[in-house]
Amino acid sequence: MKKHPDIEEILLTENQIKRKVGEIARQLNRDYKNKKPIIVSVLKGSVVFLCDLIRKLEFDHIIDFISVSSYANATESSGVVRLLMDLRESIVGRDVLIVEDIVDTGLTLAYLKRNLLTRKPKSLKICVLLDKKECRKQFIKVDYVGFTIPNKFCVGYGLDYRQLYRNLPYIGILKPQVYRRK
Repeated sequence: MKKHPDIEEILLTENQIKRKVGEIARQLNRDYKNKKPIIVSVLKGSVVFLCDLIRKLEFDHIIDFISVSSYANATESSGVVRLLMDLRESIVGRDVLIVEDIVDTGLTLAYLKRNLLTRKPKSLKICVLLDKKECRKQFIKVDYVGFTIPNKFCVGYGLDYRQLYRNLPYIGILKPQVYRRK
């Protein structure tokens, strides 16, 4: 696929992502062997990652979805996290794996982790494709990390800006002039 005209630079290629998803799946296959976790996908950004990941999993699992927001069509977190859609499955006494596309400030995942722990899961771990460590405002332990990336606004492979660019098979840095336009 050609580079989209709104992309300044391709940060992670489709092949790099595929290899990393395979590595994460192998680690999860070891850690969740003989378990049947509930995999909680954080909508909407993690869906592409989730789909690729679960096709490589060799253990039984249940999928559920939750939706939270702290961006509201902006390029930086507002710091206010809102629960938009809750789980349908009970996680009481279950192993839970949160699958998220990106962690930057840590506020959203910290909120989500606190919320889910009140429901008394057997275990709760976090898997993210991308980690922007230099943006962290709140510490959050991430158990499985694909890539550590710089503090640049990225889109593609599920990540969006104003609901666009999710379909790109790579992760690219959005040109600043794109998100400065109204």
